[in-house]
This record gives sequence, structure tokens and C-alpha cells, in this order.
Amino acid sequence: MKVKVISRSTDDFTRERSQDLQKVFRNYDPNIRSQERAVEYTRALKAAKLEKIFARPFIGAMDGHIDAVSCMAKNPNHLNGIFSGSVDGDIRLWSLTSRKTVCHFPGHQGNVRGLSVSTDGETLVSCGTDSTVRLWTVPDYRNKSAGESAGNAVAPIAVYVWKHAFWDVDHQWGQNIFATVGAQVDIWDHDRSEPVNTFKWGNDTFISVRFNPGEPDLFATTSSDRSIILYDLRMSSPARKLIMKTRCNSLSWNPMEPMNFTAANEDTNCYSYDARKLDEPKCVHADHVSAVMDIDYSPTGREFVTGSYDRTVRIFNYNGDHSKEIYHTKRMQRVFCVKYTCDGSYVISGSDDTNLRLWKAKASEQLGILLPRERRKQEYLDAVKDRYKHLPEVRRIVRHRHLPKPIYKAANLRRTMIGAERKKDQRRRAHSAPGSMPVQPFRKRRIIREEE
Repeated sequence: MKVKVISRSTDDFTRERSQDLQKVFRNYDPNIRSQERAVEYTRALKAAKLEKIFARPFIGAMDGHIDAVSCMAKNPNHLNGIFSGSVDGDIRLWSLTSRKTVCHFPGHQGNVRGLSVSTDGETLVSCGTDSTVRLWTVPDYRNKSAGESAGNAVAPIAVYVWKHAFWDVDHQWGQNIFATVGAQVDIWDHDRSEPVNTFKWGNDTFISVRFNPGEPDLFATTSSDRSIILYDLRMSSPARKLIMKTRCNSLSWNPMEPMNFTAANEDTNCYSYDARKLDEPKCVHADHVSAVMDIDYSPTGREFVTGSYDRTVRIFNYNGDHSKEIYHTKRMQRVFCVKYTCDGSYVISGSDDTNLRLWKAKASEQLGILLPRERRKQEYLDAVKDRYKHLPEVRRIVRHRHLPKPIYKAANLRRTMIGAERKKDQRRRAHSAPGSMPVQPFRKRRIIREEE
């Protein structure tokens, strides 16, 4: 006769330290846990509600400029610093931890239109409407407190005077070369007082320039003639040109997919393109109600942030049609520049009210160090929300965003206008000869033509 005995080892249930949690073994057999799906749905609903309750994205403002903040630049080698330039010619280096000015870079006599930092983080390049390009040595501010160095002023190591005003500047990745735009596109070397190369296509003013992070010889510009132009430093002339119905104020390359870039347009939308196929955008990102002024990608390449004339900052997924976050305050005015920090945890915006503002990239994220238990619990709740996000109640809570009344009204008016335009087009097509008005895809409606 056999006798079956349940035997358990005390080592499997004994805690090593008194502070440890009791070990609990669970049986996840679906036949035993018949209510698991209902329990998980309730957890997803509670997690979505708690995420809204604890969504406090605004961290603080950095004030010190006496005019509108027109441009910003981040240092690739230091997470703590951010450079800002204002309309009155003032350039400042800020510490994000203390939210104080570390040092000043005086010298420009007009609007500072562009800032860029070299890849090694040692040289700052600035340009402005006073027709000068200035090179600065970035001071080592890591071991200094903000109070000690707030009054420090740095002198430029080089000043290059040119024939026309500048609108933007960007530094090449890994080399001592940078590009400026204005009446033309100029390629500069750190050690040369004149451009080493010049590109021009048409007679209009160039607005912004960005080098490709994956292919350093490739860069793109936007122009006031509503065009996006691609260049290659190994060629003597521009490569390709895309003309849209409205102009693009800025663009940004995806750091993880360097063949793709997104342009911020005056028609309130952002357009993501593949540089190899410019005849149609890959995605149209809509939600702003006024012109989009600046755009910047997260280091992960999965999302980007935009700043608009409608006084809001929005965060989009790289392949999302609509924004997943909207940030606004009562005092924030028109947003001229936005940046992600180099670790992707924070967003910085510069606006017309002379302030820089620091935001969390994830609105409900808890600041500080998380215990392993807390991190695992948050990962579990995120997974549960993602599993049940298609259900109506969870989807409604997750998608809801509070909007200021002017933006809410402007969005409703814009939807009404788009609907009326669509209905008018349908009626015109219904009363025309068959085939005389071909249907144009939505993504191609804002493109006029592509030139090579």
C-alpha cells in the first residue's frame, strides 16, 4: 500500500531577512482562475484613472531672459545643460537640476536665430540676424554650483562676419563642419573665416537646417518658398527638392531610422517622409490648431515633441496620427522651440513669454528612484492597460485630454471647416463628368511636385 504525503520544504517559504516579502506561490491555471479576465479589466480601468489623477507633467520654469526665447541647443556630452538664445541677443547656459543660469555668452547685437553644439560637446556655434557666426568654448560647469557661476561671461573664440543675416545653424556629427542658412546655404569649417562651400536653389530664404545623424554628409533644409531640399556634401549641387502648399518651419531626423524625417508645417500638421521616397508622406500628424514652429525627436526615435503658435506643446508617436500628450499652462505664450533631453526623460520648451519650461516626457511618471517592486508593478499596470486599451471605457479615459477653451473652440471650428470642404468636394465630384475629377489620396494633397 502506497501512501502519498504532501511534503514542503521550509526553505521555499522562509524569508532570508525580516524585511523581505513573504514568498507566495500562485497557480495561474485558467480553469482554476475563472474570473482572471474580469479582475484584469478592473485593474486596467483603475490604472487608467490613477494615471490621469497623478499626471503632473510641469516641473518648473527657468526665467532670466528679457525677451522671447527663439532657439535652443542641447549638449550631447552632458545631460544637465541646455543652451538658449533670445531675440535680444542673449545666450545662456542653464543647469536643469537647479533650473538656474550657469553662464552667459554675450556678443550678438540682434536676434539669435540658431544654436548648435559640436559632437564632442566642447564648441558652441551661434548665428543671428546681425550677420555674424560666433564660436564659443563650452565651460566645464559640472563641478560648479549655479550661484558661483551665474555671473560668468564667456568670450567668443572666433567671430565670422558674412554678407547676410542667418536663420539657423546645425553642426555635423563627428566633424568640425557646420552649416548655416539664410539667403543661401553655407558650409563652414571651425578653422576657416569664410564658407568652404555654398549651395543655392532659387532666390528664397532658407529657414532651418538639420544634419542626418546616420549619414553625416547628408542634410536637409526648409525654405520660405515652401520647399524641403536634400543635400549631400559630396556633391556640388543640391540633390532633391520637394515643394508643398505651405512652408515648413523646422524638421528633425529620426535618430533610430536615419532615412526618415518629420517636418513641422504652417498648416498645423507635421509630415513624416522617407528621404528615398518624397512623393508621399509616410504619416500625417494632426492635432495642432495653429502653425507648428519647432520639432525634435526623442533619442529612442519612438516619439517626437512639437511646439506651436497655439501655445501648446504636444508629444506624438513616430507613427501616430494624433498626439498622445498635450502640455499647456495659463502663462505660456507662443512656443518657438522645443527639445528632448539627451536621455529622453524630459522635454524643454522656449516661448514668447521669455521663459524656458521643463516638462516630464511621461506626464504621470514618478520622479526619483523606484524600488524594484514599484517598477515591476508599474510595468504590470502598463501591460494590463495596453491589453485592454481597445475596450470603450479604458479607451475613453486614456485618450481624454483637457484642453484650454480657446484651443478647444479652434479645434471644433477647424473640424467644421474640414468637414465642409470635404462635403463641397464630394458635391463637386458628384455633379462633374465621370473621371474628370480623380480622387487624390489624403497624404498627397499638400504636395505640389518633386524636383531633382
